[in-house]
Amino acid sequence: MKVRRSNRLVDMTRYLMEHPRTLVSLKFFGERYGSAKSSISEDLSIIRRTLHTWGVGRLETLPGASGGARLTLLYSEENAAQVIDDLVKAVDDDSRLLPGGYVYLSDLLGRPDVLREVGRLIATQYVDDDVDVVMTVETKGIPIAQSVAMYLNKPFVIVRNSSHITEGSTVSVNYVSGSSQRIKKMELSRRTLKEGANVIVVDDFMKGGGTLNGMKSLIEEFGAHLVGMTVFAEGQFSGQRLVDGCTSLIKVQAVDDTTNKKITAQPGSYMEAVFGNKKEK
Repeated sequence: MKVRRSNRLVDMTRYLMEHPRTLVSLKFFGERYGSAKSSISEDLSIIRRTLHTWGVGRLETLPGASGGARLTLLYSEENAAQVIDDLVKAVDDDSRLLPGGYVYLSDLLGRPDVLREVGRLIATQYVDDDVDVVMTVETKGIPIAQSVAMYLNKPFVIVRNSSHITEGSTVSVNYVSGSSQRIKKMELSRRTLKEGANVIVVDDFMKGGGTLNGMKSLIEEFGAHLVGMTVFAEGQFSGQRLVDGCTSLIKVQAVDDTTNKKITAQPGSYMEAVFGNKKEK
């Protein structure tokens, strides 16, 4: 059945967005819409220009018999800066302050619109890296990891504080909590991570970095490789953090004493880590 161009453009865009970072052949689209490859190529050019203009994606076309089109959903520098500015405004609220200098974020990380933005931001950081797995720890990091994994089209794994019988055999490590200096344990099923896999670690909040350092140790136990670490929010910490090089979307300074309770939120290291390096190149 012959399909009109306007309908093709809508459906092609929808299909590519639902299958990010997946190579789709021109033959597939040609047979789907009953159109010649030349028409499909023109359609893809329109989609590529539109996504580039709005700074929301990168569409690549690969020539040859085994070629096709592949869409990577990402944010341009301008869009990323706007999203982070919106996140800063949402977090900069004194009522979010919790005992111990922590910040209440569950309401934000429970909103689908925020998770989509956070997932795309973090995915943008790693679109040019060879990533096999997204890792997080239970429980609040799970929705972030799921969103990032969707945009990168990669599986995500959940590190648990205690083993579940449904996980099978596990590998465990002991780690020191950076803020409380307590010894804790985390575990990961042997079936979820392969030796040599390239892993990115995401989480909701970093203070002393103990949890992130524990996941780093766990990755080493599996013989896998750590590509990078990114958190939604970075809290203030007076001591020496247990990890280096972790990217944060926002940075939060909290004052909690008998006379004053105040939160100050500002952009984290994300913009410099992602777009600063690209400018240098």
